[in-house]
Amino acid sequence: MRHTIVVMCVSCLAAGTLWAASQSQDVLVYVGTYTGKGSEGVYVYRLDSSTGALTYVSKTTGLENPSFLAIDPKGRCVYAVREFGGSADRKGGAVVALSRNRTTGELTVLNEQASGGQGPCYVTVDREGRFLLVANYGSGHVAVLPIADDGRLEPAGSVVRHEGSSVNPARQKGPHAHSIVLDAANRYALAADLGIDKIMVYRLDSEHGKLLPNDPPFVRCEPGSGPRHIAFHPSGKYAYVIEELSSTVEVFAYNADSGTLKPLQRVSTLPEGFTGASTCADIHVHPSGRFLYGSNRGHNSIVSYAIDDATGGLRLIGREPTQGKTPRNFAIDPSGTFLLAANQDSDAVVSFRIDQDTGALTPTGQVCRVSMPVCLKMLTVSGDR
Repeated sequence: MRHTIVVMCVSCLAAGTLWAASQSQDVLVYVGTYTGKGSEGVYVYRLDSSTGALTYVSKTTGLENPSFLAIDPKGRCVYAVREFGGSADRKGGAVVALSRNRTTGELTVLNEQASGGQGPCYVTVDREGRFLLVANYGSGHVAVLPIADDGRLEPAGSVVRHEGSSVNPARQKGPHAHSIVLDAANRYALAADLGIDKIMVYRLDSEHGKLLPNDPPFVRCEPGSGPRHIAFHPSGKYAYVIEELSSTVEVFAYNADSGTLKPLQRVSTLPEGFTGASTCADIHVHPSGRFLYGSNRGHNSIVSYAIDDATGGLRLIGREPTQGKTPRNFAIDPSGTFLLAANQDSDAVVSFRIDQDTGALTPTGQVCRVSMPVCLKMLTVSGDR
């Protein structure tokens, strides 16, 4: 079986930075998966910058459920959470460090460390490549693991457990940290907690690798909304939160000096009158800063919005079917030309072309068959070899 998948790494750009699309970029895509049905681990693909097709490069096997991925800023290593099964002796989770071959893009396991909680679901690397931050959904912990000079992970030096609950008895009996991201200045870490309907804000002590509560320590989301993932605008002035349980996107003004968030707007990701079951998953801002995209699982679509440059507000563009089931994750290539949707429950990554004027999505006809794709991260490797 020929595999084709995508993983993308699009970082927030500082205000005033120019965005330039390159049609000739050499882009590798790293794909995290669930291994229970047929996947063997983490896959590597090469993106065709003309067609959006994915070509299989290699795979790293022997890793159970290497679902969510992160790439360090220098492109030396890829990090993956490992969501263990439910056996009595494996209640926690782990993060594995994988060294990247700069010639082939292939990955080799370096080491593994405990994730500081149960059910790790999200990892990110700070902008200096010194620390890895992980969110543990199952237990509501967030943690910081130092990164050694060779890319290996050291034991967690800072572990914080969120406290509380919210109004949904099935999903919000306790904290469920679902993501943690850093702002452009590498100063503040924002953690979306689905279980307590809060965005927790921490100051990153970059000398000691500690998470310290900000003042104020959080901003509340609507009860029952279930905040999941966060995306910063390239200007650094706005943060966008996709809310899983209510299928909404909330817009916040972000103060980079104080690490504070101010609610500005809240919009539905679903069409008016939709009555089926659906939950949101992933969110990304286009590299140009002009468009925002979010994924609907159940409605099985990518919703797109135009971003008002002056206010950060959103205007609906449309909703494009993902041509599959359960778009758990998606990614926009570094040039901003293609969006790739990972349809977890139909075992496929589907490629869409982005209209650079309108932000609208058009299927390219390129479909990559991969078992249970969970996360896509991309890395530009032009000049790497």
